Amino acid sequence: MVDTDVFKHSTPSLYDRYMGPLLFEPYAKYVAERVALLEPQRILETAAGTGIVTRALVEAVPEASIVATDINPAVVEFAAHHLQSERVSFRHADAQDLPFDDASFDLVLCLFGVMFFPDKVRANAEAHRVLRPGGRYVLVTFNLLDLNPIPQAAGVAVASLFPVDPRYMERGPFSYTDAALVEEDLRSAGFESIELETVELSSSVTARDATLGIVLGSPFRAEIERLDASALERATAAVGQALLPWDGKNAPMSAHLAAATR
Repeated sequence: MVDTDVFKHSTPSLYDRYMGPLLFEPYAKYVAERVALLEPQRILETAAGTGIVTRALVEAVPEASIVATDINPAVVEFAAHHLQSERVSFRHADAQDLPFDDASFDLVLCLFGVMFFPDKVRANAEAHRVLRPGGRYVLVTFNLLDLNPIPQAAGVAVASLFPVDPRYMERGPFSYTDAALVEEDLRSAGFESIELETVELSSSVTARDATLGIVLGSPFRAEIERLDASALERATAAVGQALLPWDGKNAPMSAHLAAATR
C-alpha cells in the first residue's frame, strides 16, 4: 500500500489551485496531447490526484472513456466533484493492486505519482496486466532537483530552518530521477519495448501562489510539521522570500517521460 500518511495534511483545494498551475499543468497538457496521437479508446489514470491530468485528457482525447484512480479518498472526491463527465469515472484504487480485469485498457497513464509507490515494479506490472496487447503505459517522473529550481529553492529555504537538512524533496517527489532505473523497473515488470525521453518545459511563477502551494497545499506541509510543529509560519515566510526572485518569471522544469508498449 502507498503510505497515505504523507498526504494527510495536504488540502486538495490548495494543491489543485496552487500546485497544479505551478508544477503539473504544463506537463498535463503536454502529455495529454501526446496521448491523443495514440487514439486510445479506454484510458486508465493512476495516482490521478485532484484530476489535473484527467481534465487535460478530457479536452485532448474527446472520444476516450477515462477511469481516474488514486489511493487517497479525499482527492478522489475532490476530483469527481470538479470534473463531471459521462466519459470519466473516478475510483479509489491502489496502483499496486488495481481492481480491473486483464487487458481492459488501451493506455495507462501515471504522471508524477510513481515516486511515491513503495513497490514501483509491482505498480508497473499491474499496468502491464490491465493493458491490452499493443497498449501503452505512459509514465512521467521528475528529473534531477537541480534542474527544477522552484522546488529546489523551497527545499533549501525550509532546510535552513533546521539544524539537519531534512532533504524531503530528494526523498519524496525527486526520489526517482534516474532514467536508467525507470527503464530497468519497467523491464522487470514485463515491458520490453520502452521509449525514454527527457522533457523540459517551463512554468509561470507567482511567488505567493507558489509558496502557498508548496508549503500549505502539498505533502511538504506534513514534513515541516513533523520536524517542528510550530515552524509552519516560519517555513512559509522562508519559502516566500526564496521564491521572490522568480516572481513574474518563467521557471524551467525537467522530467522524464517513458512510453512502454505491452
